[in-house]
Amino acid sequence: MNYNNQPYSPGGFQVMPPAIKTIILANVAVFLFQISPFGAFITAAGALWPLASENQVGVSFQIWQPVTYMFLHGSFGHLFFNMFALWIFGAELENYWGTRQFNIYYFVCGIGAAVINLLTTIGDAYPTVGASGAIYGVLLAFGMMFPNRYIFLYFLFPIKAKYFVAGYAAIEFLSGLGSRTMGSGSNIAHFAHLGGMLIGFLYIIIRRQGWTLKQWTGKLQPVKKNPRQAAIHHINERDKPVPEEEIDAILDKISSKGYESLSNEEKRKLLKAGGK
Repeated sequence: MNYNNQPYSPGGFQVMPPAIKTIILANVAVFLFQISPFGAFITAAGALWPLASENQVGVSFQIWQPVTYMFLHGSFGHLFFNMFALWIFGAELENYWGTRQFNIYYFVCGIGAAVINLLTTIGDAYPTVGASGAIYGVLLAFGMMFPNRYIFLYFLFPIKAKYFVAGYAAIEFLSGLGSRTMGSGSNIAHFAHLGGMLIGFLYIIIRRQGWTLKQWTGKLQPVKKNPRQAAIHHINERDKPVPEEEIDAILDKISSKGYESLSNEEKRKLLKAGGK
């Protein structure tokens, strides 16, 4: 994934790139099932139920729910604003990163938000639905990739993306803290939103540093360079001047063992020093 300042747009810019289109269509299709006669069963089975929850429908947390909850929504307005935000902030990211990397990022944020939400809602009675956790991760990525891009708040007031994202994060944190300490019973999953942003931030930082999964499992290995980068590095190494100490050591080796005892690299260094 390209996290540098140089634009990366595989296949050119698309107003509705493939991942965004597929995610929106999937969410709309699932919502149509939700408002069908089978809607109650689909929502109950696919929503993210808290750990150790006590509910009246006999449904508890299941392993598939951190994925399925992202495709369920509580109302048409909930669905519309989530999908609109996904398109507004996600389309440029997908054009910039490519479809595969955007898909990975989206689901990492959504599942990560589910995990954070599970940790903060243990014992609650109500489930969580919606793509908001993943979309807040997309919002965070937009702010990190294009920090000085202007966003028009309420279509009137320009504000830079980095401040817009920071403001949203602060509001979510204070709202989530308030709902917990005051027992407001808010039906908004503030910590899921924050979880999506936190996981997205960590993911981008890891990718920027070039760390791999093996490094996080104890096998510290640098990311392999592509052949072109390796060749350029090799050429640059060969262009460096040979230190006098190395030349003296090579001459001593010739004196003691003869010219034929030199390796190809030592012969190259000696020839290079002699040419200069």
